[in-house]
Amino acid sequence: MLCKVVGVVFTAFALLFSAFSAKADDKPQTIYLYPAGSPTLKGADEKEILSPPDPKPGQGYTIKNIHNPLIEVHLPSADKSTGTAIVVAPGGGHNQVVWTSEGTKIATWLNSLGIAAIVLKYRLQFTPGYKYTVEGEALQDTQRALRITRLHSKEWGVQPNRVGILGFSAGGALAALAAMRYDSGKTDSPDPIEHMDSRPDFVGMVYPGWGPMNIAIPKDAPPTFLTSAGSDDQFHAKQSVEFYNALFMAGIPAEIHIYSHGGHGGAVSPRNGIPFGTWHIRFEEWLADLGYTKKEPAVK
Repeated sequence: MLCKVVGVVFTAFALLFSAFSAKADDKPQTIYLYPAGSPTLKGADEKEILSPPDPKPGQGYTIKNIHNPLIEVHLPSADKSTGTAIVVAPGGGHNQVVWTSEGTKIATWLNSLGIAAIVLKYRLQFTPGYKYTVEGEALQDTQRALRITRLHSKEWGVQPNRVGILGFSAGGALAALAAMRYDSGKTDSPDPIEHMDSRPDFVGMVYPGWGPMNIAIPKDAPPTFLTSAGSDDQFHAKQSVEFYNALFMAGIPAEIHIYSHGGHGGAVSPRNGIPFGTWHIRFEEWLADLGYTKKEPAVK
C-alpha cells in the first residue's frame, strides 16, 4: 500500500514539474551580487566552466570557476504569489555548483507553491589559483543574496520578513552559516544593499555537509528544517543530527527527517520509491505550519 501511495505522489509531482516546465520561455532575471570593479571580485574576466561544456536545452549541468557571483530570480505568477522568497544554494562540494537539479529545478518547484526562488551562484573554495573560503567569500555571497532579496522585495512581490534559504549539501553549509552569522544591516556602509538585514527568516538544509565548523546557535536563530538519508549517507546525516541537537538545546524551533536510506544528492527526485524522495512534501508541510505558504497581501 505504501508503495502505491508513494508512486502516486511521484506521478503527481512529475506531472506538476511537466506543467511548470512549459513556462521555460519566461526568462528569469539575473543580478550580479557586486558592481563591476568591486574589490571583492578576483578573476572576474575568467570564463566559467560548464559540465557538460555545451548543455542542450533541458539538460542538467554544473558550473566551476565562478568569480562573478550572481542570483537568478524566478518569480511565481502574481496571482499565485504568497509573498515568500527562498534563496536556493545548490551543492557541489565547494568545487562546483550543481546548477540544474539543485538550483533551477528547485526554483520551478518553489514557484509552483507561489514562492519566489532566488538561485545563488556563489564563489567556490576549491577554485584553482584562488583563495576563496566557505566562511569568507561563499558566506559573503550568501548574505549578499539575502540582502538583495530584501532590497528588491517590493518589486518582486515579497514580504521582507518572509525571506528564507534552502541549501543542498555544500549549499547546506552556507545555509547553516547564514543561520548562525547574520547582522541587522550595516547602516554606515555607502552601499544600500549592505543596509539590509542578512538574517534568514527560516532555513532549510538538505543532506548538508561541512568541514570543521563551530556550531554556535544564536538565541534568535531562525527556525530550521533538516533532512538526510541515514545508512548510506552517514556523514551528512550525522551533521544534520548534530546541528538539530544544537538548535534544540538553544530552544530554536526545528524539525528533522532522517530517512533509512536514499543516498546523497538528487535534490527532488523519485528515488525509485524510497521514502527519502518525499522530503520535499515534508518541507512544504513545515513551511505551511509556519505560515509561509499562505498568501499574503502584495507589498505596498
